[in-house]
Amino acid sequence: QVQLVESGGGLVQAGGSLRLSCRYSGTIFSINAMGWYRQAPGKQRELVATFTRGGTTNYADSVAGRFTISRALNTVYLEMNSLKPEDTAVYYCYQNTNRDYWGQGTQVTVSS
Repeated sequence: QVQLVESGGGLVQAGGSLRLSCRYSGTIFSINAMGWYRQAPGKQRELVATFTRGGTTNYADSVAGRFTISRALNTVYLEMNSLKPEDTAVYYCYQNTNRDYWGQGTQVTVSS
C-alpha cells in the first residue's frame, strides 16, 4: 500500500522560507510523476512543482524561481523561498504510478 507522508509546513512571515518533505513507501510500480500540489481556501487544487520519469521538471508560473523540487532516496522535497501571503495553502504530495496517490496535506501559512 502506497503511503505519502508530508511534513515541514507551518507559519512563516512573508519573505521567509520553508522546506516541505514527502516520504513515500509501498511503491511497487515505476513512478511516472511525483511532486507537489496546493489548495487554498475556496480555490481548486493546483500544481506547484512536479518531476516526471523522463526527467522533466514543471513549476507553476507563480512559484518559478522561488521554489525548488528535489528528490533523494524515497523522499521528495520542496524548498520554498521568498514566500508570499498568496502561497498560503494546504500542500499535498502527489505520486502517479498505476494510479494517483495523495498525501494527507500539510498547512503552509504565510503572514504579511
